[in-house]
Amino acid sequence: MGIYIPVEQGVNLYVEDLNPGGGGKTILFIHGWPLNHTMFEYQFDQLPKAGYRCIGVDLRGYGKSDRPWGGYSYDRMADDIRRVIETLRLEGIILAGFSMGGAIAIRYMARHGGFGVSRLALFAPAAPLFTKRPDFPYGNSIEELNHFIEGTYTDRPKMLEDLGGRFFARYVSAPLQNWFHGIALSSSGHATAMGAALLRDEDLRPDLSKITVPTVIFQGAQDLICPYPLAQATQAGIKNSELVPFAYSGHGLFYCEMGKFNRELMRFAGS
Repeated sequence: MGIYIPVEQGVNLYVEDLNPGGGGKTILFIHGWPLNHTMFEYQFDQLPKAGYRCIGVDLRGYGKSDRPWGGYSYDRMADDIRRVIETLRLEGIILAGFSMGGAIAIRYMARHGGFGVSRLALFAPAAPLFTKRPDFPYGNSIEELNHFIEGTYTDRPKMLEDLGGRFFARYVSAPLQNWFHGIALSSSGHATAMGAALLRDEDLRPDLSKITVPTVIFQGAQDLICPYPLAQATQAGIKNSELVPFAYSGHGLFYCEMGKFNRELMRFAGS
């Protein structure tokens, strides 16, 4: 069931709500940059069969959601998630975020005190920093993110194709690559550039200690976009968090090892 939820004047987010009457635990998924909720197709196909209610949100500027000119900050997008949770009257959910969506989930937990959330699942999160700093030697260079932004404004399809070539650590079919490329192309070009700027500039290190719910981090050992040390630094900052390695995965661990991914997510949600 797809619905639109207003998050501010003139801005509505598209939300896909699967198995709302199933009676099981609820998982709210936040997609990564520059994708939308359909990236989780191979989770949404399976988890409702096991009784889970799965909710996919398209962030502002992405997928079927409205495309405002402003509001592209982790704070504002965390506030958008709060509005979705309040509108759907969700309680005790598992909040699950991939890559930039993981960063937004972390900001949500810190900014809103984990309202409505009982567990946090982070998939290859773009945290605590996505870019290297003098006191943080891991991640991508600021120059690389500037290159993504420039590419968005000059040849977005080529920029996304180059990014997609680093996404999966194992063979995926050309049709699947094309499908994935199409998801990224469906986003607003402006939102794509703004998302890259967030990845370049945001710092989540102060947020990590504010997370008090059980937390799991899924991380591909061969990730070229959010390297493994990022997950280790995130785990070190979140008390009693669990790090689950995916030895045969790159950034796209939700597809590279989808069987293990789905099993581990249900294990964590049900524990």
